[in-house]
Amino acid sequence: MQCVKCGAELDSGVRNCPNCGTLAALEIEGFENAVVIQQKMKEIIDDHGEEVIDDIHRFISLVKDYLPEYDRERRLIINALLAGAAKFMLAESDPNIAVMRTRSCILSECYVTFEASEFIIACFCFMLGWEYELEEPEEEAAVEKEESKKPEESPTKNLKIDSKVFRPVDAARYRLAGTVSIAEGFTKIDNFTFNSFGRMKTITLPSTMMAIGDYAFSECKRLKGIDLPPSLRKIQRGAFNQCVKLAVIKIPAGVLEIDDDTFSFCENLEVVELPDTVSSIGAQAFCGCTKLRKLFLPESVKYIEPNAFWECPELTIRCFEHSYVHKFCIKNKINVETVSKGAELTARITEEG
Repeated sequence: MQCVKCGAELDSGVRNCPNCGTLAALEIEGFENAVVIQQKMKEIIDDHGEEVIDDIHRFISLVKDYLPEYDRERRLIINALLAGAAKFMLAESDPNIAVMRTRSCILSECYVTFEASEFIIACFCFMLGWEYELEEPEEEAAVEKEESKKPEESPTKNLKIDSKVFRPVDAARYRLAGTVSIAEGFTKIDNFTFNSFGRMKTITLPSTMMAIGDYAFSECKRLKGIDLPPSLRKIQRGAFNQCVKLAVIKIPAGVLEIDDDTFSFCENLEVVELPDTVSSIGAQAFCGCTKLRKLFLPESVKYIEPNAFWECPELTIRCFEHSYVHKFCIKNKINVETVSKGAELTARITEEG
């Protein structure tokens, strides 16, 4: 491997050229052409300027021109660009937050493996001159190991999030129903599909469901129960906004972020269980959840919007000592209980006394 600036030979694993200090490309398992592709992506910026990223169509055209012989890798990068990954990279001043949000975007929108997401992020970071250390997929490895024990195939195998969308027109016949069941095969609930369905009390989602769109269940005033299937990967903005009867929600492993306004003003929400795949909590995500008293936030959470828990007067957040969440609670004057690593934890509310 050679330095892209001075041409010096670099040993594997070296992060900066010892001669000129230039950032070195990363070698990535499963992507034998990773180094040269990172260098090609850097050439695009060197030749055309960083502003080319703002013109998505021109940028994609350049990716095709600079990577004509790398079909697999080129498709991954283009799909990530179409999903808005570049937007997330440039939207944050903090590179760590930018990378976190970009990873979330890639995994949820492109439905790729963890290794593929790391390849894409490494390409973007090298292109922008950002230092980046590859993440270890401990959680994903554990999930894959567990899944390998099961003889049956995943219900979402060979499906994409938009494979079969349940739309408002499909929901129209349930407008006056108290109980709703969505058939197997549907992979996403479209934006505003059940918005303001005032009579719906319970809904059953299929094992193939992977995404819940913006404000899909917003203002479902009588909705009390919903079991989210293990296949779910994305819950979009305001999905359960103002579901004032909703009392319990368990987020399945694989969901990477709690988006803006997701549970805002769910006045009776008492029990929330978050998996240790969640990495961020958006603006006003739990704002106005006045009955939410205890919430465990796992160590995987690395970013929380400052107003995520506004108007939660009874809330005490439980977390690991010295974690990002612990520091966030102190900074934002939120009641916090800490535990040492290794202690048994639970996110469920326990009655005091």
